[in-house]
Amino acid sequence: MTDRNAADGPTGDDLAWETLDASTAYSCDGFDVVNQSVRLPDGTESEFDYLSESEAVVVLPFTPDGDVVVIDEWRQAVDRVNRGLPAGSIEPEDDDPVAAAHRELVEETGHEASVVDHLTSVEPANGFADSYFHYFVAHGCEPTAEQRLDHNESIRVETTTFDELVEDVRTGDLQDGRSAFAVLHYALFEDGSSQR
Repeated sequence: MTDRNAADGPTGDDLAWETLDASTAYSCDGFDVVNQSVRLPDGTESEFDYLSESEAVVVLPFTPDGDVVVIDEWRQAVDRVNRGLPAGSIEPEDDDPVAAAHRELVEETGHEASVVDHLTSVEPANGFADSYFHYFVAHGCEPTAEQRLDHNESIRVETTTFDELVEDVRTGDLQDGRSAFAVLHYALFEDGSSQR
């Protein structure tokens, strides 16, 4: 993993802000809120707050039969059950994002993959967060392990077809942005049989 916050911006770029000072305004399990004093390109000094969190992985897991392993998870912030894909933060004990993808898949679904391939990595909300998601597709996923959920995870595991997931994104039934991005990226760039 690289330190994506090592520089304020491209050297010599006339759009770059200068960071004068930074401190953590609030910290909890999962994220920090960072407060910065900054100098804007026109010389004005201002304050900027952003959410800082660990890099994360999102896994699109296919069974040997070609179905997709999905999770239904309670999401307190939106007060409902959310259909999505296994995802989670890269932990200090993970050697790399691939190891984190394998671990998250097992922990949240009890499935193990024979192959995990990188799809892409994105900054999903870089206007107010330093979040960085690594997307993976996992093949040969079978329920060979036990779920190892965190104390605050309420998850049910199911399978569905990839076409049904694409339709759920189209109709708005799949509202989880991380998962919708994975499904659409795969449909557009990776699924050779797709003519969508």
